[in-house]
Amino acid sequence: MGQSLEGKVAIITGAGRGIGRSTALALADEGVRVGLIARTEKDLEAVVKEIEAKGGTAAFAAADVSSLEGVETAIAMLTEKLGTADILINNAGFGRYAPFMDLTPDDWTGMFEVNVLGMFHVTRTVLPQMIEKKRGDIINISSMSGVNGTKGSSAYSATKFGVLGMTQSLAQEMRQHNIRVSALTPSRVITDFSGADVPDASEEKFMQPEDIAEYMIAQLKLHPRIFIPQSSQWATNPF
Repeated sequence: MGQSLEGKVAIITGAGRGIGRSTALALADEGVRVGLIARTEKDLEAVVKEIEAKGGTAAFAAADVSSLEGVETAIAMLTEKLGTADILINNAGFGRYAPFMDLTPDDWTGMFEVNVLGMFHVTRTVLPQMIEKKRGDIINISSMSGVNGTKGSSAYSATKFGVLGMTQSLAQEMRQHNIRVSALTPSRVITDFSGADVPDASEEKFMQPEDIAEYMIAQLKLHPRIFIPQSSQWATNPF
């Protein structure tokens, strides 16, 4: 038998839109108090209002995850408002697709600062709370680009491969603390980031953010004795 999520506290990065937003709404529906982090304050405010309108509890702190100082300030604010974290969803990330020789050093640096270092900053700040509780769940959003590199994805794939390496190592370290660390590697999910170049972003053809949110809820509800270290999510129909 699984476990209830009611009363737990979750921190979600990249929570203003897409997968982060859908996950925040889904967790709030389960009775989780959700702390939202993203760069755009107006997006976070909108998500908090949605959650509160349904009777849920949420708070936000605008921050750029590439800044350790900004992350530490944001987590401190959310902890004061909601309590210490039981769940961390590392969702913040971005990418630029282009041929290898067209990608600039700034492109590479920017993606690593957000996709890899940003995840490190947030996890490093939240993890002591979970270690003290001797329980917790961390889900890192990687990508199918972190499993297989493709043309034009060299920098993005490098960061998402890095996410998997970090997840696998941390999962081994945290088992002694009863903390589950997992990675998701979804194929294309239609969001503002990934759907701009899709002419027919049909819900029948492509995964939607709420699909990934629903999957994470099911994973988080698993009995504490079991965890899924890495899993892939694919659209059923061919594109």
